[in-house]
Amino acid sequence: MNKGMFITFEGGDGSGKSTQIEILSGALEATGFDVLTTREPGGTAISEAVRNILLDPDNGEMSPVTEAMLYGAARAQLVHQVIKPALENGMIVICDRFLDSSIAYQGYGRQLGDIVEKINEPAIDECMPEITFFMNLDPEVASGRIGERGEDKDRIESESEEFHRRVAKGYEELEKKYPDRIVPIDASETVDKISVKIIETVMTRIYQR
Repeated sequence: MNKGMFITFEGGDGSGKSTQIEILSGALEATGFDVLTTREPGGTAISEAVRNILLDPDNGEMSPVTEAMLYGAARAQLVHQVIKPALENGMIVICDRFLDSSIAYQGYGRQLGDIVEKINEPAIDECMPEITFFMNLDPEVASGRIGERGEDKDRIESESEEFHRRVAKGYEELEKKYPDRIVPIDASETVDKISVKIIETVMTRIYQR
């Protein structure tokens, strides 16, 4: 490749994004590609500090607009400090969540609408993924998986079932709007079956360049 590739994973918490990112990055590295994995919100010292604020259950009074702006701020730092430099160096960047998460969670979940994309326009700095894997899983099933981890839920995970239903609807609308970029994945399938589809999709796109 003469330039980097930006890949993102989207979907509700508990849908298996982290597992598939680890498998994909390992497969690409074994093939000889330089791979950088990161996450949102986070990926830099500044963005991780913002993450702690966003996900802290004690911050229950946070307004939806404040939340959207903080996600945008964390994203702006990650793009500036990590994603763009890596892409310019020809790396494959794999990110756990990106702009689609804000549209789904704040645009649909918090019902802020189009203001979310306006907030994030300067944050993404014209940097959008080439491929987005949407890990589609029923919110109730996802919630059960989170419970099986034995960990306390963060501020977003603790939101109502109705909130998570709105988020799921947001992802469905994004999938319809961007069919050339967003690849739907049935996250209820086995880990191996999912990983085969993801790896084949990425390798096909690489060799089509």
